Amino acid sequence: MITVHHLENSRSQRVLWLLEELGLDYEIVRYARDPKTLLAPPELRAIHPLGKSPVVVDEGDVLAESGAIIEALVERHDAAHALAPPPGSRERLRWRYWLHYAEGSAMPPLLLALVFARIEQAPMPFFARPVARGIVGKAMAGFIRPQLKLHAGYLEAELAKAAWFGGADFSAADIQMSFPVEALAARLGIERYPYLQDWLQRIHARPAWQRALARGGPYALVN
Repeated sequence: MITVHHLENSRSQRVLWLLEELGLDYEIVRYARDPKTLLAPPELRAIHPLGKSPVVVDEGDVLAESGAIIEALVERHDAAHALAPPPGSRERLRWRYWLHYAEGSAMPPLLLALVFARIEQAPMPFFARPVARGIVGKAMAGFIRPQLKLHAGYLEAELAKAAWFGGADFSAADIQMSFPVEALAARLGIERYPYLQDWLQRIHARPAWQRALARGGPYALVN
């Protein structure tokens, strides 16, 4: 039995979705975020030293990092290649690229947007607030927002070429990309990006996505 150590409102929702797409049996161990810090509870460190989620236990192996988890589960349990192109194919290279792009390139500016938004909202002496707002405003306008727009434009152009991130067919690459695209929608807005909007609507309509949401519980990006 596969075990998913599932943190509420986190990337681990993608793993539940993947397992539903694969039709695998799994159990969920649930964790709530600290209501003040919004961080994972220390109990997760008993499973993995970094105390992060998702963490998956499969065949006795403790798997961490979303992209590595997805790749390992697909290699072990997707013999029909329903969620990935065959190994060694050119399509597999594109598929693997999106697995790594999601966290390696897309998420850093999205994380910066979250951090600076929290700085702006944090309690502080009244005389420090204008300084903090000035720093946040310059960082957002000078670097973070342009980066978010750069990535949104890139993703929009890629989806204009193919229906899914992995190519013509839905794959685990789309599962991995769901978190950064949803974060873009929350932090930047994607009203000007019709292909991204359409892609989000299509993934949310998938029965496996809806089953994963029902099992994982209410899901919203942490602000």
